[in-house]
Amino acid sequence: MSDLTQLAINTIRTLSMDAVQKANSGHPGLPMGAAPFAYSLWLNHMRHNPRNPGWHNRDRFVLSAGHGSMLLYSLLYLTGYDVTLDDLKRFRQWGSNTPGHPEFGDTAGVETTTGPLGQGAATAVGMALAEAFLANYFNRPGHEIVDHHTYVLVSDGDLMEGVCLEAAALAGHWGLGKLIFLYDDNEITLDGAADMTFSEDVAARFRAIGWAVSRVSDGNDLDAINNALEEAKSVSNQPSLIAIRTIIGYGSPNKQGTSSAHGSPLGDDEVALAKQTLGWSADERFHVPADALEHFRGVIDAGAAAESEWSERFAAWRAAHPALAKDWDRAMAGEFAPGWRGALPSFPVGASIATRSAGGEALNALAQFAPTMIGGDADLAGSTRTLIKGADNTGPNQAAARNLRFGVREHGMGAIVNGLALHGGIVKPYSATFFTFSDYMRPAIRLGALMDIPTVYVFTHDSIGLGEDGPTHQPVEHLMSLRAMPNLHLFRPADATETAGAWAAIVQLDHPAAIVLSRQDLPVLAGNDEGIHEGVSRGAYVLSEHKSGEIDAILLATGSEVSIALDAAGLLEEADIRARVVSMPCWKLFEAQDDSYKESVLPAAVACRVSIEAGATLGWTRYIGDSGIAIGVDRFGASAPYTRIYEEYGLTPGHVAEAVQARLAD
Repeated sequence: MSDLTQLAINTIRTLSMDAVQKANSGHPGLPMGAAPFAYSLWLNHMRHNPRNPGWHNRDRFVLSAGHGSMLLYSLLYLTGYDVTLDDLKRFRQWGSNTPGHPEFGDTAGVETTTGPLGQGAATAVGMALAEAFLANYFNRPGHEIVDHHTYVLVSDGDLMEGVCLEAAALAGHWGLGKLIFLYDDNEITLDGAADMTFSEDVAARFRAIGWAVSRVSDGNDLDAINNALEEAKSVSNQPSLIAIRTIIGYGSPNKQGTSSAHGSPLGDDEVALAKQTLGWSADERFHVPADALEHFRGVIDAGAAAESEWSERFAAWRAAHPALAKDWDRAMAGEFAPGWRGALPSFPVGASIATRSAGGEALNALAQFAPTMIGGDADLAGSTRTLIKGADNTGPNQAAARNLRFGVREHGMGAIVNGLALHGGIVKPYSATFFTFSDYMRPAIRLGALMDIPTVYVFTHDSIGLGEDGPTHQPVEHLMSLRAMPNLHLFRPADATETAGAWAAIVQLDHPAAIVLSRQDLPVLAGNDEGIHEGVSRGAYVLSEHKSGEIDAILLATGSEVSIALDAAGLLEEADIRARVVSMPCWKLFEAQDDSYKESVLPAAVACRVSIEAGATLGWTRYIGDSGIAIGVDRFGASAPYTRIYEEYGLTPGHVAEAVQARLAD
């Protein structure tokens, strides 16, 4: 190793320990131990352009062990991204672009939000899957415009997490040859030695699920690291894991190799000792030798040259394939081809159609207008109705297909779909499973919402309407739980027409969306498609009004309970009570409307309000007030035909009508 190389590596180490010490918070150990292989990767193997972090054909780097964020921030600063030395000095401080864990959108060069262990690794599988699909769709002989790798730094903790295992198994099954995990095998976790809880043979496990595996026994041996990376890049039909034995907190005389270097500042005295060990000035903080900075900044010219060469190839491809180039432009913009709205299905009033079936029809209609719209299900395609008709399925060594077969891996599925969205070029990637299993993928949904990326989570079997499968499969608290999540737009359409309208709204959203659909058939309530779609796009609208135009009571409902509200309004009319029925398929969209529209739908003067929803009633007071009546399900479900469950739980037109009459009689 040359003196300059050693100087550069130690610059990463000292910047990391200084930033953590100044913040009096953070994780110095990983950056100090992993600095050599991170240096080698970023300077010798990754194709990236610090002056254009969004270059389409860049290699992606994901720090799945997000607690080691100072490693990434140091690399971003040193190689010339829009991260300054002052930003490093403001590590973990209010308003800084160097938060405690990497956050997508906050820092140039951060590809995904990481921190919850395993999520970054699983999300990176989605990025690699996107590369494989787009390469298959857009590349032509002599014109390979999609050709890049996804590199992931994983820790022991990442490899313990189930979400990582789910996604890694799929990566091996699909043969994602451009995915490379660099395993920081330092034998230490937060609580102590890793073998206290983690003694499995990681290499054997990854080989068993179809990965190519190599080992570097000394994390400071750059020749071995470079050779392992070259070998991994040469494997085209398998993802690769490189296990690199490192020493956590390397250079710290009293803390290296121990858990005390993991999640706490080293302390001023130990930082000084570590710097002396590394041949550094112990007195100066955030010292960046000029030679080291110049060396790192060479990445700028190399990255610009790599992008320039790609741009020439891209221009030749565009000239040779103009029709394909139009698909590319729309895909990268996340857009559907013109005419998509007119292709949405229409349904006859009075027909009985499960919204899951209507959702499948709408999805298939839209898929014709976005050839890079892909997605799939957790072994439930026959139930969720989310297969793209006539399209191929993923399978062994077959990643480039529109129908993603995830198997029973909901958590990994959610993270992978997030990765598809983050990569770019995959239009409205979607996942699908039963609504109750959103519990299994909730951490991935939360990260998708935190990053505010345009993923679509399709959920069917939305309520006690599932029936005989019983309470384990009947979601109760899930609607309110997901509505509480910032950025996530949850749609629960009332019928087939609203379902098509929900998909129309989702197409135009720049936010993540969840669409929650019924298993049971529901009547198509109205034939005014344009008006219904407009109402859905506003989140809530007046579906039915008394012929007099006067209002004694407002019935608010979502999903399958909207038809109950309509029937209840008919019963109330027989009792000379004038009821308005409001369908509320998406609360967040309704909250985004101006006050005048909200007042037009829910006039403040009408105090008698009843909500009807087959889920927890918590939260409905926002719309019905403290004196309103919330009819819902505040206990777990039961195993029985769904019609009987609805009767037993009071979700019937008669019960709703009685509640209104009692309220008005008070």
